[in-house]
Amino acid sequence: MPASRRGSGSFTLTTGQTIAIHTRTQDEEDLPHATKKTMADHLRKYETLFTLTPQRMRMIVDAFTETLELGLNKPNQIVPMIPTFVFGWPTGQEKGDFLALDLGGTNLRVCLVTLQGEGKFEISQTKYRLTEEQKQDDGQKLFDFCAECLHTFVETNTGEGAGQLKPGQSLPLGFTFSYPCSQERIDHGELIRWTKGFGAGNTEGRDVAEMFKKSLEKYQLPIKLTALINDTTGTLIASHYVNPKTKIAVIFGTGCNAAYMEHVKDISKINHLGIDPGAEMAINCEWGAFDSFDHEHLPRTKYDTTVDDTSNKPGEQAFEKLISGRYLGEILRLVICELIDEGVLFLGQNTYKLEKPYCFDTAFLSLMESDPTDELLMVIGIFTHFFALETTLAERQFFRALSKLIGRRAARLSACGIAAIVNKMGYLEEGCSVGADGSLYNKYPGFADRVHEGLQDIFGDKGRNIVTYHAEDGSGVGSAIIAAMTKQRKDAGLYLNV
Repeated sequence: MPASRRGSGSFTLTTGQTIAIHTRTQDEEDLPHATKKTMADHLRKYETLFTLTPQRMRMIVDAFTETLELGLNKPNQIVPMIPTFVFGWPTGQEKGDFLALDLGGTNLRVCLVTLQGEGKFEISQTKYRLTEEQKQDDGQKLFDFCAECLHTFVETNTGEGAGQLKPGQSLPLGFTFSYPCSQERIDHGELIRWTKGFGAGNTEGRDVAEMFKKSLEKYQLPIKLTALINDTTGTLIASHYVNPKTKIAVIFGTGCNAAYMEHVKDISKINHLGIDPGAEMAINCEWGAFDSFDHEHLPRTKYDTTVDDTSNKPGEQAFEKLISGRYLGEILRLVICELIDEGVLFLGQNTYKLEKPYCFDTAFLSLMESDPTDELLMVIGIFTHFFALETTLAERQFFRALSKLIGRRAARLSACGIAAIVNKMGYLEEGCSVGADGSLYNKYPGFADRVHEGLQDIFGDKGRNIVTYHAEDGSGVGSAIIAAMTKQRKDAGLYLNV
């Protein structure tokens, strides 16, 4: 009898499902599987394709910096560099009760944030589930639902106790609405297009702030919509409130974005507004669109081109498609499918389950990279449970190495984006902190370390001066702080027109 390998164990998926593994595979020679040598040969090819050299990264950073400057100078650019009308940093001394409303992809979150000064705060919050019908129904109905949830929340949190609202207390509200909007002032926003699976009618091209104010009036709520913000801007402000060394905020999740504080004198496209050139304003970069359409700067492989061509918006969001959690699993799946077609992998096995686009979740890459077992039992589990496929150790080692290549490239490209802002603002010498959020940053093993390694490859030893850390809650606390800052600014009679 040929020697056989046994492996058993279990692991838990992000969905909470626990999968038990018990498997037995023959030695590689006895099955039509790829050998260790073939897999090593193939891996060398993919290492060449997916590896970013420091020299290439520096070229990307230069092009990225130019793109950011173009977006500040001219309206309607590919990377739009949206002025947020959030002026300057919080002092850390903002105080009082503020409401925050966050219309996310799956939930509506209502928060009561009590700012206590000195970078401290308390928060109580409730989440309300959004149905698919609500996401697709009439837009005004969606905002009516938001106002109804606010009404319920305010009623529940009103009383005489500590941390409760006083009856009839009038409250400023920050509304986190993270869908592309064009803004001419902070309490206004015209929806350019829905994203994240929303499609509510009669909303695109309209002022969502006005629609929401109408719903607030309907429920006679003592609430003033003070600021309409994007979650990345909120992350920037909340993170700086707690850690004043923070100069940049980034989101690396299913999408990707960045925000930072810019000098008004360098935002020439808003010169006509008559704002003091010495002032500072937060910019929402919307940088996922970098290198879209022309594809001159980013190192796209044929797998990236396929992801782009088959996406719902071909040509767009080029940077995002190389680094966001939505696409990394699909890139890996396309490589595996190519090797199946070439007769390298899974000969004699039925691979139809792998042929469905987006069936290979980015969470699988995280699991494969963090598999601590010699036999790579986690990888066995993924392929047997989800795809009914047997694997050899050589194949599993190859899948794990490929996951690392794709994950590492994503982190190093992310570092290029951060480096472009550092470059533009001259933060390298003094150093700065970068508040980072999103599922990829928070959950993907080694992502932050690879970003830091990338920054050192771009800047040399000085790259150590740029440090990322887990950001504060942008869409709740950040939104409330921006409402506080905006109220203070308007009470002081500053820039009332924006």
